[in-house]
This record gives sequence, structure tokens and C-alpha cells, in this order.
Amino acid sequence: MRENYLNKWLPITVKDAKLRGWTEMDVILFTGDAYVDHPSFGAAVIGRILESMGLKVAIVPQPNWQDDLRDFKKFGVPRLFFAVTAGNMDSMVNHYTANKRLRSNDAYTPDGKKAHRPDYASIVYSKILKDLFPDVPIVLGGVEASLRRLTHYDYWSDKLKPGILIETKADILVYGMGEKPIKEIVNKLKEGKSIVELTNIPQTSYLQTAKELDNIDDKVVVQLYSHEECLNDKLKFAKNFKIIETESNRLNADIIKQKVGKETIVVNPPFPLMEQKELDSMYDLAFTRLPHPKYDKKGPIPAYEMIKFSIKFHRGCFGGCSFCTISAHQGKFVQSRSESSVLREVKKVAEMPDFKGNISDLGGPSANMYQMQGVDLSICETCKRPSCISPAICTNLSTDHTKLTALYQKANRVEGVKRVYIGSGIRYDMLFDKNKNLTRDGKKYTENLIENHVSGRLKIAPEHTSDEVLKMMRKPTFDLFKKFQKHFFDINKKLGLKQQLIPYFISSHPGSQMEDMADLAIQTKKLNFQLEQVQDFTPTPMTVATVIYYSGYHPYTLKKVFTARTKENKLNQRMFFFWYKWEFRKRIENSLKKIGRIDLVKELFEIKPKENKEQAKSGKTKHKGKTKKRR
Repeated sequence: MRENYLNKWLPITVKDAKLRGWTEMDVILFTGDAYVDHPSFGAAVIGRILESMGLKVAIVPQPNWQDDLRDFKKFGVPRLFFAVTAGNMDSMVNHYTANKRLRSNDAYTPDGKKAHRPDYASIVYSKILKDLFPDVPIVLGGVEASLRRLTHYDYWSDKLKPGILIETKADILVYGMGEKPIKEIVNKLKEGKSIVELTNIPQTSYLQTAKELDNIDDKVVVQLYSHEECLNDKLKFAKNFKIIETESNRLNADIIKQKVGKETIVVNPPFPLMEQKELDSMYDLAFTRLPHPKYDKKGPIPAYEMIKFSIKFHRGCFGGCSFCTISAHQGKFVQSRSESSVLREVKKVAEMPDFKGNISDLGGPSANMYQMQGVDLSICETCKRPSCISPAICTNLSTDHTKLTALYQKANRVEGVKRVYIGSGIRYDMLFDKNKNLTRDGKKYTENLIENHVSGRLKIAPEHTSDEVLKMMRKPTFDLFKKFQKHFFDINKKLGLKQQLIPYFISSHPGSQMEDMADLAIQTKKLNFQLEQVQDFTPTPMTVATVIYYSGYHPYTLKKVFTARTKENKLNQRMFFFWYKWEFRKRIENSLKKIGRIDLVKELFEIKPKENKEQAKSGKTKHKGKTKKRR
């Protein structure tokens, strides 16, 4: 019975493999995360995809890179290739805070223990495998590799780094969501092609030496400034990014090339969008939705506990926020599962033995983008906008919430389900028309959301109060947040509820000056918010904001932009979130006096806020605990 039970998971030990009768693997997958067999964990998804193709797949979760490297040797040599990923997060974001302090825990490790993966995990794992097995191909993927595929700024070393293929010497890199590329790689290898011949697979990147001939089938090639040129000229680095982001967001993109020394990185265009049936089929794979039994006595895995009873119904985000990597990895175009696929998963969750009746989240990267796309897709095919909703909502975008509201209702009627909650943040700007009035559809959606699907707190992300900074962020004006807040409390009053609105804000974002942070403190004080869960801007590869942070130029306007870069300046901006704490008051006063803004000191500390009765009744928005990580 125990053997049959273990066979439900992909093998992570030699004993697991022997229970299946396997002595040789087709693919061995190394990941920086613990193995959770759930569709929210990338290694599990790729593993199950490969299994569905009839391959023998083993997973090596969090291999020890500091001993005799037995974890890298235990399954021997795979018949096809090694697959490597740092895990669900960039390993440096996973390890360090915005102030480069080492985090005390790792959400993707049992009991949240740290130090179970190295810095730059993709590089470390790949180098070890190349040293041990130089002739075995390596397929590199995951968020870390995806966002570092070309010259990028690395905040933690404070320098420009070349595309990650240069350091890892992996044979091929899969960027973005990897289901389609990995299938194509396997199929080509099965046909007898070698890994070096796989130069035309969409959504992959590879190294081309000067001696190799081009094999691009007459496709258009965009040549970036070389890595060396970027090292010598920050403006060229900024110009490169506009091309990279534009091509990443096109339905019909071009090939990108960038020289690094004597080699050239080639990035092929993305695959066409997944058909809904393809996306559904992935969620129908044989996931147990549970961590491997090996972890039973090692403590809970925090990242799993957070999503244990949650369900994702789409991927991609057309928000295009300048500080966010979601669209850079998952894509700008939203790909949604069918209603029936989502409801099948709701039923699976409801049948879990420890399910208490509440779906913790039914959402996606943004909770209210389900089934939304361009009305006329031919217009989308020529579009180059990085965001469909900033600086204004595209007139070709359907923001109809009808299908989403219907899905909420049907999920709530599944046997065993008491309530379906929406834990993901919503884009409130899609609920308003061009005149900043709530649409009929937006009003109906919000009323249903607040009455039936909020667990007492609704997440929302205005991010800042300064319109100039918000424009830089590709976020709507703060006045729109105020309108939504009023609507939120009006509905609460009407329904006799006392729910809280949980706003998220960012400090030190490019364009944000000290005066802007003082204004943020004043505005939130007037609204009776006391913020604790906040985010100091962390530069991560492949975002507009990171390019500005490093280069000083906005990649689209090529104008210079102020950014708080030093630790002191970043902390000085962050302290404005906590204006209500006595230990920060004197520092805030002194900082504002230094720049001659005594008027802001008076406004912040001497003028009493107008009483917001609804917010006061629901309780001031205080969040206890550590600063929440967001990307």
C-alpha cells in the first residue's frame, strides 16, 4: 500500500524510482524549491507535462551544492537532458530584502527554513552539472532564467550581467511559461535531432558562436546593442529594454539577438497563445496537490499552505506595471481556463480531507481579468503597447465581468464549498469608464464581490498618491482610488458589513521624491489609514523601473528620472509610511526641513484628518507582521 501511495508523486529519491521499476531516467529536473505536486509550482507542472509524454522523470528538489554533490549524481545520466530551475522565485529575491538583508526564512522550504538553495541557483546548479556531466544537455527555465535571458541589471551585485546562458553554459533556455517549448524540445530530440540543432523552437534562447551559420528562415531579426556597449553606455542599455519589452508583448514578435564577446544570444519569438483546451489539459494532469510525503515530518511548506485551497483561473496580465515581472514572464495577453476546468478543480479541492469549506482564493495575477481580451484580435496582432489599461483603458479591450461573476456563483454552489473568497488583488481601474464613473458592470461586480467573496479584507494596490509617480508606475490616478474607496464603504454600509480595504504602497520607486512620500503620508492620514504591510521598491531584472533605477533614463522617453538609490535615501522614503510612530516623527521633520518643506511638516503633524466614519468603524487599516513580499 505504501508503494502504491508513493507512486502518486514523481520520484525524488532512488527508492521512489525503484518502486516504479525505473533504472534510467529520461529527464532529471533540478529545482530550488521543495517538491509540491501542485499546478502552482513550476517544477511539478513541467514534471507532469513530461510524464504525460511517456517519459521517465525524476525531480531533485533543493539539491545540496556544498557537500560531495551526491544529490547531483544519484539518478545518474538522463537519456535526454537535465532540466534546471531556481524555483518559483528568483533566488536573490527569495534570499534578500530590498535593503539587501538576508531573509530569515524561505517560503518554499519545509518549516520555512533558509539556506536550502544557493544565491543565483540557476547558475550554481548548471555549473555543477556541466562539470560532472559535460556531454549531457541542460535545458534551463523558470522565472530566474526567464527574466535574465539578456543583459540585465543585477541589484544584489550592483552591476550589469550578461544573459544567463553565458554564465550557466546551458544548451537552451526556455523563457516564460514552459509547457509548449518543453514539449517541442522533447519531440525534436525524439526525432533524432541533437540539442545544438534546436535553433528554431519558439520561446527559447540559445548561444550562437561566430562560426555558426544563421538558421532563421528569413524571419526579421532585431539586433540589440551588445553587452559590452551596454556596460559602457547606460543609455544604450535603456534603449535595449524598450525593444525587449515591446517584442515580449507582441503577438507576432521578431527574433532578438545580442552579442556578448565572441558569442551571440539568440531569443526566438514566443509561442502563439495557448488554446483554452491546452491550458485546461495541463490542469487535468495527475497532480496530487500535496507536498511529497518525504516532508511529512519536516514542518509545513509556507508557500503551499498559502495556496493550498486556492485556484488559478488565468495566466498573464495586461496591466504592465513598471515594477512587476508578471507580464514579462507570463505574457501580456490573458489566457483563461474554461469554466468547466475551473469547476473540476474546485470539486477536487472540496474533496480534500482537511478542506473546511472555504476556497481561499479564486483568481490570477489580477483577480478580475478572467476571460478578458481584445474585442477585435486583429487589432491586438499589431499592438505594441506594454499595457492595455495604462495610461488609459484600450477601446478594443473588453472589461466585461459577467463571465467572472457567473464563475464565482457556480463555484460557490459546488458540493462541500461554503464560501469562495477572492484573495488576489483586483484592478479597480477596470471598473470605471473614461470619465472616471463607475460602470454598470463594475458596480454589479463590486457589489457581488463585497457581499459574497471578501473575507473581511479586500486587497487593492494604489501603490502611490503622486500622479507623476503613478504615471511612471503605469497605475491610475489616486483620485480613482478615492472613488473606489467611497464606493466600497457605501456598499458596506448598505449591506451592514464592516469590511476593511487593504491598500498596498511602494516607496523609493523611480520618480518618487521625498515630497511625494510626504504627500503619500498626508493623503493616507486623511483617509485614516495606518500602513504597516508595505513594499520598498526592489529592482528585479526585466522591468521598466529597474532599467530606470540603474541607468537613470526612462527607456521610452529617454529622459532622466530621479531615483532613490542609496540605502539612506531608500530608508528615508520608507519611513513616511510610519509617520504615526513616534520614533520616526523627528526624522521626518528634520528631513522635510532640510529641503525647505516646513509646510508639509505642518500638514502632516498639525492638521487633523477629516473623519472618515466608514473607515473608522471598520477599524484603521493596521497590518501586523513582516513586510509582505510582492513582485
